[in-house]
Amino acid sequence: MELQETTPPPPGKAVPVPTPFGPALVTAHGEPRPGRPALLTFPDVGHDHRSCFAPLFAHPEMSEITRNFLLLHVDPPGMEDGAPPYPDGYQYPSLEQLAEMLPCILHHLSITSIIGIGVGVGAFVLAKFGLLHPEAVEGLVLVNLDAKARGWMDWAASKISGLTSSVNELILAHLFSQSELSAPPPALREVRDRLAGAPNAGLLWAMWNSRGDLGLERSGAGALRCPVLLVVGDHSPHEDAAVECNAKLDPTQTSFLKMADGGGQPQLSQPAKLTEAFKYFVQGMGYMAASAMTRLSRSRTASLSADPQRTRSRTLSRGSAGGDPKSPP
Repeated sequence: MELQETTPPPPGKAVPVPTPFGPALVTAHGEPRPGRPALLTFPDVGHDHRSCFAPLFAHPEMSEITRNFLLLHVDPPGMEDGAPPYPDGYQYPSLEQLAEMLPCILHHLSITSIIGIGVGVGAFVLAKFGLLHPEAVEGLVLVNLDAKARGWMDWAASKISGLTSSVNELILAHLFSQSELSAPPPALREVRDRLAGAPNAGLLWAMWNSRGDLGLERSGAGALRCPVLLVVGDHSPHEDAAVECNAKLDPTQTSFLKMADGGGQPQLSQPAKLTEAFKYFVQGMGYMAASAMTRLSRSRTASLSADPQRTRSRTLSRGSAGGDPKSPP
């Protein structure tokens, strides 16, 4: 497909970008900054960019970051609010094909490199993009990354679960911890309401459940060649998978953050902590080096403690309020 180069869409306006695997909606905030990558987000199944990232980018401390970068939110095909249902028999793109959409988007918008922020399915897609196109990825923040292929036992278990649970219930169990499912927080209730009007979520869910192995390795062809921040909430359904990913990645390039009180969606439940961690991550890459410490750090309401068993693992301890969310980018 011949793609015409253009400029980012008007701020806050979602524009469909053509790709070989269907149009992807891209919402931009800010202006391209010469010599700096764009920040690019990719949501988890059951979300669009707003429901997945609104509290994070609404946090007051995040505004300092977004002022310094062009922000691009990517919604996978058919996952945006108000999307019409795809016809019966429609073949939804695989996770690898979703990763291969991103070069088309970057070329279309004349973007040369990104720092990616992905959750769940989005973390898998951005990690795959980093493996396939390392020249375009300067850093990755991967929340709830599960790099393993679905084995036949997983497949059988999902089939049995599907006999007794709806697809939407299975997606909620993928997104949130058991304690959150038992006493639903507002974020869970909002996602449940959103799923009721998301006719194509089951197609992406099917691709997630038929995924191949990501193929992460510490070195060689399966190595991510950029700084990586792995994030998972305590008691998350993806905690063990994230720990396993941490063990596979280059320890000199990787930080592992297990967030206390993070639940299944730490970007929703602990936006203040994740904002601070992201700010340190960006500063470690050489951007915003002169930036002031965050208000959270100055007030000492959160701390980073090293895991004696794995010095590259970091855990944010002691919960803290994330600030009043405002209208997000």
